[in-house]
Amino acid sequence: MARIAIVGPGAIGGTVAARLHATGNHEVCLCARTPRPPLEVTTPDGMLRGPAQVVTNPDAASLVDWILVATKTYDAAGAAGWIGRLGAAGAPVAILQNGVEHLARFSPFVPADRLVPVVVDLPAERQAPDRIRQRGPGRMTVPNGIRGEEFARLFAGTGITVTLTEDFTTAAWRKLCLNAAGVVSALVLQPAGIMRDPAMADVARDLVQEAIAVGRAEGAVLPDELVDEVIESYRRAPPDAINSLHADRLAGRPTEIEARNGVIVRLGARHGIPTPANRMAVALLAVIDTSKS
Repeated sequence: MARIAIVGPGAIGGTVAARLHATGNHEVCLCARTPRPPLEVTTPDGMLRGPAQVVTNPDAASLVDWILVATKTYDAAGAAGWIGRLGAAGAPVAILQNGVEHLARFSPFVPADRLVPVVVDLPAERQAPDRIRQRGPGRMTVPNGIRGEEFARLFAGTGITVTLTEDFTTAAWRKLCLNAAGVVSALVLQPAGIMRDPAMADVARDLVQEAIAVGRAEGAVLPDELVDEVIESYRRAPPDAINSLHADRLAGRPTEIEARNGVIVRLGARHGIPTPANRMAVALLAVIDTSKS
């Protein structure tokens, strides 16, 4: 039985925690800044309850075998405060976050050989402090290797599929292309059904085309057809589905715009690739974030 800590029990962290807990094969604890009511996660397989153990003070945390970080991308330093205590014996750290900078975010805090970057494809939404809805199948992708294999074994019997890849760069950029288009919903505060509007789909295409160009410059293998694949994935989604960027705006929280679209702009500038659509999206959401602070 593995002892697993989930740092950041939001929609993704809470769903993962409930899935791991339901197997009965692990001891799972949630690490959060404030006390949380017991989680209920509605999944395609039925209702699951999250683990009862919630730790709110890093100093009270016990050593674990694995640390899964599912905080917002901008809170790496906050997560590091937990990692130092939970992982004092050298526990590996899986980074379940958006973007393509998983390792750069945590390398100042954790030795590289303990880090496992994870691409997460898990359509989950927090509907209340104690309720999460998982809308579809859960999938994760990790680099092939010993750490990746160990991580995959944790999820045996959870209903979440873990794939090992020799090309994590491509996997991460494919997901970023999908996320880049999601800024449309966040800007207009309309769920996934907005992509059925041809004008909005065209805006999304510009965002994804820029992401593909930058991703290729970073070494990812991304076909031209990916643009249409992204648009179709949004159109096939439930029309009321809300992505995390949109959800953060609705809740008045800071957004992950820097990790999702900002990185496209920053790396595009490094490679001399124009990214006007993503640049505009970043500027608009930056003003919105600033107005809330």
